[in-house]
Amino acid sequence: MTRTKELVQAITKGIQEKKGQGIAIADMNGIDGAICNYFIICQGNSPMQVQAITDSVEEFAWKETHEKPVHIVGQENAVWVAMDYTDVMVHIFVPDMREYYNLENLWEDAPLERVPDID
Repeated sequence: MTRTKELVQAITKGIQEKKGQGIAIADMNGIDGAICNYFIICQGNSPMQVQAITDSVEEFAWKETHEKPVHIVGQENAVWVAMDYTDVMVHIFVPDMREYYNLENLWEDAPLERVPDID
């Protein structure tokens, strides 16, 4: 398994650990001009949960792959946090912001994997 795919798995586990929902993984490898290899999109029900998911993603990514985000933005209000791991971009939204920006449909050519929610 490639290092990037290991990172995607670790990030997904971090999201699931804090009961993040609606995980979608867009494979950007075949997209011309894509800024990364994978886009991971999910949501939490409140800014507090978005922040908890952000912390969990950071913890799992470091513990399992020794990767740290190059940059994290949006933590001040935690309605949309973006985490940049160079090859992987993670977007954690509250539901209405996710619906508004609709990132899943931005790259229609990218294969999209939906990860089932854990109850």
